[in-house]
Amino acid sequence: MKRTPLLHSELSGLVAAMGHGDLLVIGDAGLPVPPGVRCIDLAVTRGVPRFFDVLDAVLAELTVERSAWASEASAGLARDLRARALGQTGTVDHDTFKALTRDARAIVRTGECTPYANVALWSGVAF
Repeated sequence: MKRTPLLHSELSGLVAAMGHGDLLVIGDAGLPVPPGVRCIDLAVTRGVPRFFDVLDAVLAELTVERSAWASEASAGLARDLRARALGQTGTVDHDTFKALTRDARAIVRTGECTPYANVALWSGVAF
């Protein structure tokens, strides 16, 4: 059994396969997934799993070079995102955020129902 927090085999395998600059999106239950983009659907019910629980598990294994989220996100959500190791951070309007998801290796769908609880993570290198 793995020692790190991320136990979901499909998500862990994706993180292991990511290269420098690849995009992974972690989203709320309502974030649309563009056609052709892989969706790892973790949503069980409203609020399960929570967005930050999934994000923290991914961050335990993924080196993040930069990140972005919607400028419409609440001040509390933005504060909690900035408190994590997300590399160079920035915001874009929500329509731009949804457009950039077309380039994602995958979108991870959580059960989160907080508006704009989505983040784009571009992988870095660990050396």
